[in-house]
Amino acid sequence: MNPHLTAEARETLVTQLMDARRAVAAARRSNDANAEDVAHEAVGMAKVALGERGPVWWEDGSPDYNRRMAPNTPYAEWYAALDKG
Repeated sequence: MNPHLTAEARETLVTQLMDARRAVAAARRSNDANAEDVAHEAVGMAKVALGERGPVWWEDGSPDYNRRMAPNTPYAEWYAALDKG
């Protein structure tokens, strides 16, 4: 989550995210594919606004490894050593 958000903005965005997630569930229960698509879009927009998806918000020069499989990152050796059982 983007630490540069004010508490008020974060609270508003989290509320929007949770509302959108409830809308996804309701659309699935009613088998309304169009409503589910709209709700998924709302979830995505809230996550981008919160800094969970989309462009990186940090400015420390660190590379962004989001949406990458661990074996395809510098963490490959660590991941390979994990107990998969």
